[in-house]
Amino acid sequence: MRHRPKDAIFGGAQHKDKFKHRRMQADEKKKLRVMAYVDGSNLYFGMIESGARKCKWLNVYQLMKSFVRSNQELVGVKFFTSRITHNPPKEKRQTTYLEALESTGVELIYGSYHAKFEDCRECGHQWVVPSEKMTDVNLATHLIMDAHLDVYDIAIVVSGDSDFVPCIEAVNTTFLDKSVVVFFPPGRHNNSVAEVARANQIIGRPKLVESQFPPKVVKVDGYVLEKPEGW
Repeated sequence: MRHRPKDAIFGGAQHKDKFKHRRMQADEKKKLRVMAYVDGSNLYFGMIESGARKCKWLNVYQLMKSFVRSNQELVGVKFFTSRITHNPPKEKRQTTYLEALESTGVELIYGSYHAKFEDCRECGHQWVVPSEKMTDVNLATHLIMDAHLDVYDIAIVVSGDSDFVPCIEAVNTTFLDKSVVVFFPPGRHNNSVAEVARANQIIGRPKLVESQFPPKVVKVDGYVLEKPEGW
């Protein structure tokens, strides 16, 4: 019995070349995966302090998608924040907004919120000084973890916080097939962050205006979320 050589079974070199060509075509058509990591507090206060207070009803998913190019696809948005306490009206507005974000597929990742009370020695007036804990650590952890799990090709970090310099630099120097770029919230440009990012830009007011939710957002279960008064 004559044995057919392997080249005959699989079509020989010609077949291998054809397969290689098809694989190259498939790779060319494959879009770069983009994952966004949003520092909710940095984005919020950047808008407030830059005069974009009326842009708080922001559809973050739509905003991130507006930056994605034709050879890229947005595979997810992670929004890092913490739940407000000791202020029922603010708690209600925040809950409404976070539910609106969730309705678009944004993943919410919570840190902890600490309310520190301070008193005026002269008049006795007391006020709350908010402080977020774990938000930065959560974002940095997910950025590195997702790089290791090969979740993305390009990561967008929305923040101007210099605490993210080590993790951005770590991903860009360790995972050579991946890129971390930074989109600075309005008024939050940071030179140290820009230096370690593969690319950076400032989110302009027009983008914020174009990416607003409609006044009413309908959730999957049919519940209607209404834009908070004053937003």
